[in-house]
Amino acid sequence: MMGLAAQLYAQQKPHYTQYVVNPFVINPAITGIDNYTDLKMSVRDQWVGIKGAPMTSYLTIHGPIGKKDYRTSSTSFRIPGQNPRGQYYWENYTAAEPHHGIGMTIMNDRTGSFNFFSATASYAYHLGLNPTTNLSGGFSAGITTVSLDRSMHDFDGNGTGNDVDPATASGITQALRKIRPTMSAGLWLYSRDYFAGFAIQQVIPQTYDFVDNNTAILTKSRFIPHLFLTAGYRFLLTDDINAIPSIMVKYIKGSSIRQFQPELNLKLQYQDLLWLGGSYRYQDGYAGMLGLSVSNTFNVSYSYDRSDKRNILSPYNNGTHEVVFGFLLGNKYSEACPRCY
Repeated sequence: MMGLAAQLYAQQKPHYTQYVVNPFVINPAITGIDNYTDLKMSVRDQWVGIKGAPMTSYLTIHGPIGKKDYRTSSTSFRIPGQNPRGQYYWENYTAAEPHHGIGMTIMNDRTGSFNFFSATASYAYHLGLNPTTNLSGGFSAGITTVSLDRSMHDFDGNGTGNDVDPATASGITQALRKIRPTMSAGLWLYSRDYFAGFAIQQVIPQTYDFVDNNTAILTKSRFIPHLFLTAGYRFLLTDDINAIPSIMVKYIKGSSIRQFQPELNLKLQYQDLLWLGGSYRYQDGYAGMLGLSVSNTFNVSYSYDRSDKRNILSPYNNGTHEVVFGFLLGNKYSEACPRCY
């Protein structure tokens, strides 16, 4: 994430293995894409076994305004007597009517002595480009609070945290916290067979300093934009099984030597009951995923990541666990959005 008195190669926003389950957490253009209110909660324990490794949790909620067409789609939940993922439905798929969407995200990410808390509100507008394709654009805005936990700087082992930081020769004698505005924007193109999206987080580049007693700078850092490009396609393998390969490419200036990181994903879904998948992040690691839907109103999914040998942290951690819980509120016709997830 960030370092004290030094520039480190890392991304500042949390990583989500299961962005395929909740793309809204990355792209605000997803806001209101469903015919119901989508509530999701997640906990991610990264690099288990490493002290101070990232621990991320979030709550997201979003829903449509003025959307009256209760269609089924590539991720629709079961309607009695009909398989919404079968061939018959896809021959009659139509795009959604124009509508608005609103949402909210609350996220907390702790890494080492830093804690990042953000609360944002989002808006998107969806319109049809042709009978089978939609385009949405959205943005989110809110605040991010960055705090420095002085107890993590217990250099002499006495547990007080009131020690001297050897990087600055200054005493850490008070709680340190900064509040900054944050903004994201995105586009999302979706149809019966494919989806493509572009999002930029931390649109506003900002600097912030932590100061002890208004004299010594403990750390000087800045927020930089994060760019995400995603795309995927749905293949109907049988009348009951869909395969959805997808890719996400991240660009974060200064995050690595190459600054780009592609990630490949594959999701296999059996009707609306069960799905499994896997992903690979270039020169970083790989993951397995499993999800289950219950009664068209609740779903849960789990992923496990392992670092590959090219990741310098590979020998020192026992993997990463991530769990996502989802609730479909007001799912009148057991319908979900056509985002191919």
